Amino acid sequence: MGKTLAEKIIAAHAEDVESVSAGDLVTVTVDVVMANDITAPIAIESFQAMGVQQVFNPDNIMLVPSHFAPNKDIKSAEQTRTLATFAEQQTLSHRFQVGRAGIEHVVLPERGLVLPGDLVVGGDSHTCTYGAVGAFATGMGSTDVAFSMATGTTWLKVPETMKFVYHGQRQPWVYGKDLILRTIGAIGVDGALYRAMEFTGPAIHDLPMSDRLTMANMIIEAGGKCGFLPFDDVARAYVEARATRPYTAYHADEDAVYHSVHDFDLSEMEPQIACPYSPDNVHPISQVEPEKVDQVFIGSCTNGRYEDLAIVADILQRTGREFHPDVRVMIIPGSQAVYLDALREGWTELFTVAGAAVSVSTCGPCLGGHMGVLASNEVCVSTSNRNFRGRMGHRDARVYLANPAIAAASAIMGRLAHPDEL
Repeated sequence: MGKTLAEKIIAAHAEDVESVSAGDLVTVTVDVVMANDITAPIAIESFQAMGVQQVFNPDNIMLVPSHFAPNKDIKSAEQTRTLATFAEQQTLSHRFQVGRAGIEHVVLPERGLVLPGDLVVGGDSHTCTYGAVGAFATGMGSTDVAFSMATGTTWLKVPETMKFVYHGQRQPWVYGKDLILRTIGAIGVDGALYRAMEFTGPAIHDLPMSDRLTMANMIIEAGGKCGFLPFDDVARAYVEARATRPYTAYHADEDAVYHSVHDFDLSEMEPQIACPYSPDNVHPISQVEPEKVDQVFIGSCTNGRYEDLAIVADILQRTGREFHPDVRVMIIPGSQAVYLDALREGWTELFTVAGAAVSVSTCGPCLGGHMGVLASNEVCVSTSNRNFRGRMGHRDARVYLANPAIAAASAIMGRLAHPDEL
């Protein structure tokens, strides 16, 4: 009987077993442990309470300040200092700081710190992003992160796997964001609960890595435990240019057993919009009322990469338009490297002249933390990953999730808009 990607990677890391199947409970070694400025302080406190003196491997612990960075208040400053102090005490090989890093789920793949075949645990639900490079990556609580930091192990229930196959030619203005929104809309926010999601098919092989990272990022929005995109020529080129150590790429067997298989035809798919108040309240843009918007946020670990900003820059350059004067536009690169690329391309000036506030890398507005919190009854178009009540500010604010092209067009028009309208 064939094996899925999740089963193969877990088996390669499992203790005392050569093969695993869905439903098995196993202890596994971990390759990378990650936490951020919100979750790491709790993990560090738990680690110290265990009486352990040293992390299992200082090369494999990644503590990235991103959510309230730059520090927004005294409490966040204390949390960031906790990360820095612990990193110094433990002589962690990889140090992350404001001005030198960014959002963890952008930084780790772009630096080659998470690789195919890795088993990664992280103190953040969007750790599943690393499935785009072929890693088994999943989020967990801070006390579990502490245990992994101390022992280099964790326990897992081997998940069932759902397979998603995408056919047909992508239409203009349709990106990975639209594919994953359409998928979540079809199965619901709990449709993949504690399951792995494998994305495959001809249309997936045509996707650039930025779109694949976007799709993997939102696996958790369907309740998924983890997920994978194929390790093909596109992924190999991306990884080989960045890998910091050897890796092993795995592929699902043709006769692997799946919980279910879902097919999507992209030949007539429009850009998709997740309407308030859930990532599965998804509709084609032609079926969504063109509501007036107060704010547009372009960035986050979902769509804050170079290619995402390139879409916005291209729309501004081709149309010669500026952002609507009544709309607050926040453009936040996902990492310092992306910020530098935007500077070199002239996009930072382009965005600023068009009327946007361009910020240093931060999660900020995505979680309603800072740098773009919404007031009551305000409407926001966001390239981020969640639009539940209160996610980006007041519980009565309304957030629409969309791809960067839709966000840019909406920022220009002052209402939810399709780029073709420009």
